[in-house]
Amino acid sequence: MLNIEDIKKIIPHRYPFLLIDCITEMVPGERAAGYKNVTANEYYFQGHFPQEMIMPGVLILESLAQVGAVAILSQRENQGKLAYFGGISKAVFKRKVVPGDCLKLEVEIIKRKGFFGLGKGIATVNGKVAAKAELLFALEQKELE
Repeated sequence: MLNIEDIKKIIPHRYPFLLIDCITEMVPGERAAGYKNVTANEYYFQGHFPQEMIMPGVLILESLAQVGAVAILSQRENQGKLAYFGGISKAVFKRKVVPGDCLKLEVEIIKRKGFFGLGKGIATVNGKVAAKAELLFALEQKELE
């Protein structure tokens, strides 16, 4: 299991844009699973929406992308690199994510070619699908120092 400090050693995201709290399962370069504990104190609830707090769908997808980045950047040959969001396809939102939800985030890397890859992500709350999508990524092209 990776805690928040471990995650910060792998991906560059920081508050307020680090959107995962822990990684509970991982096979570097293949898949990872983790959680985001959604609280009423999240900055985005100030405007989305004050009368009914709902986690924005794009941030659920970003949370999935961060979990996928942990999986990819945990591979020795990718350590110290950045993983860039390259695209989103087949995104579907099935339920609201609200304060108090524990968002389970699972990403499987289904395709890799050179510096590019595709991950399949699913976000659930209590076993019910909140969102799912395919996430295209591109790795930074630099050598390890």
